[in-house]
Amino acid sequence: MERTDRKIFFFDLDGTLLTTEKEISPRTMNALKKFTDAGNYFCINTGRAIDSAKAVYRGLGLNFRGSFLCGCNGAEIYSVDEEKYVFKTGVPLELVSVIMDMAKEYDIHCHTYNDTHIVSSMNSECLDYYRRVIKTPVLITDDVAKELTAPPPKMIAIELHDKEKQENFRKALKEVVGDRLTLLYSNPYYLEIFPKDAGKGSAVKRLADILSVPIENTYAAGDQENDISMLKAAGISVAMLNATDEVKKVSNMITVDDNDHDGLADIIIGAI
Repeated sequence: MERTDRKIFFFDLDGTLLTTEKEISPRTMNALKKFTDAGNYFCINTGRAIDSAKAVYRGLGLNFRGSFLCGCNGAEIYSVDEEKYVFKTGVPLELVSVIMDMAKEYDIHCHTYNDTHIVSSMNSECLDYYRRVIKTPVLITDDVAKELTAPPPKMIAIELHDKEKQENFRKALKEVVGDRLTLLYSNPYYLEIFPKDAGKGSAVKRLADILSVPIENTYAAGDQENDISMLKAAGISVAMLNATDEVKKVSNMITVDDNDHDGLADIIIGAI
C-alpha cells in the first residue's frame, strides 16, 4: 500500500539552507538525513539555474533519496534520482531580444541561459559579481537570441550601484510585457524575469501534485521576496530569522536562529 504521509520540504539556498560561507552545517545536514531517511522528499527551490543547483547539491556532498531541484524560480523541476526534468517552461523567445534591447537602453546588465552557458551581450562588473558564486561558463554575443534553441527558463537584470535606474527599467519592462512575465527582486541587486506560469509557489504546487503529496504536507523555508510565493503555497511556511520583514509577515513561523546558526535544524526534525 502506497504511503500517504510523505512530506516535501522546499528550501531556498542563499540565506536559508546555506550559511554565509555557502555551506550546510553538520547539525542541519544530520537533520536533513533523518528527514529523508524517514521517506520524505528534499527539494532545493532556488532562483539559480538547474546546472548551478546541481553543482551546489553535489558540492555539498548531498545524497538524499527523493531529491528534487526547482530552478530558475520554478521554471524548471529536476529529479535527481531519475536524472531528468519533470517540468520546464521559459521566457518566450520573441521577448528575449526585446528585454535585452531595453536593458541596453537603460544601461542595465542583463543575461539569460542556454543548456550550457550564461548568455549575455555585455561583459560587466555586474556579471563578474554574479559569477562569484555562480560558476557557469559565459558566452558573450551580439545576438543573445541566436544562442538559444529553446525558451530560456529566466533572465536576470543586475545593477549594483543605482537602484532607481534599475527600478525605472523594471517599470518600463512591465509596461511592455504586462502579465506575461513575473518581475521581482531576489535580493537588492537582482531583478528576476521569468514566465508567469513559473514562480517558486507554482513549483511547490506542481511538485506536490506530481508526487501525490497533499499540500498540507509541504514545508517551505526562505528569506527573500522571491520566496514569498513559495511560502504562501506551502502547507507550513518558515521564515528565517534573517529574512526580510515581508517574508516574516507571510510565514507561519520564524526560526529562533539565523542561517549561520542552524536556524532550520530543529524545524526539519520536527517535520519528520
